[in-house]
Amino acid sequence: MDLKEFFTEHPKVAVAFSGGVDSSYLFYAAVVSGADVRAYFVDSAFQPPMERRDAERIASDIGAADRLTILNADILSFDDVTANPENRCYFCKKHVFGAIREQAAADGYDTILDGTNASDDPGDRPGMKALREMNVYSPLLLCGLAKEDIRERSRQAGLFTWNKPSYACLATRIPYGEEITGDKLDRVGAAEDELRAMGFSDLRVRKRGETGLIQLPAEQFLKAAEERGTIREKLAPYFEDLALDLKPRKSR
Repeated sequence: MDLKEFFTEHPKVAVAFSGGVDSSYLFYAAVVSGADVRAYFVDSAFQPPMERRDAERIASDIGAADRLTILNADILSFDDVTANPENRCYFCKKHVFGAIREQAAADGYDTILDGTNASDDPGDRPGMKALREMNVYSPLLLCGLAKEDIRERSRQAGLFTWNKPSYACLATRIPYGEEITGDKLDRVGAAEDELRAMGFSDLRVRKRGETGLIQLPAEQFLKAAEERGTIREKLAPYFEDLALDLKPRKSR
């Protein structure tokens, strides 16, 4: 099956839309296929503002701004999420996709899609169990499209997300078993924003006690060493101590 065939079989769909590489291409593919599609972006404490901006930009770029719905979710009101168990993603997906399904149904859409692709490891993503239970379709996976296929297709389509680094929600910066709070999410999010403003990219700042563990691609290590004083100054409001993870992040 290819995406054209998928949208022929499913001509009216709702897309869970994050503004990342995969869901952006999925939204685009649905639009150009002629499907009756509406995208739903769930705005919560787990997403930094840049994700919403990217989602709105993609929708505008593909001429589908009127097909984007922004939903607000108080994700921190759910104890099964804030307790931060190892299967936190399962509970989070249940709440997030529950909100999407409810609004989509009210809008007349019964088929829900997400951007899981053929490169994603189900054993690595407990949230996929929730998607199966909720009968969410993953067309990119069903069509055998891997991450690099999606990036190349996105590049050819002129989508700015084609080379956007992979992003995981801010909750992943907090160790399992440690309660997730708005303050902790704000701190890691602000610290990452400061680093991006300095020209770093594809990064993470993980909370380890009162230490901020900075993770960067290997090619940015020298820049971090040269600008360590500025980094300490910029991130001081958020963490008492900082450390650079000597294991490089794999790019993209």
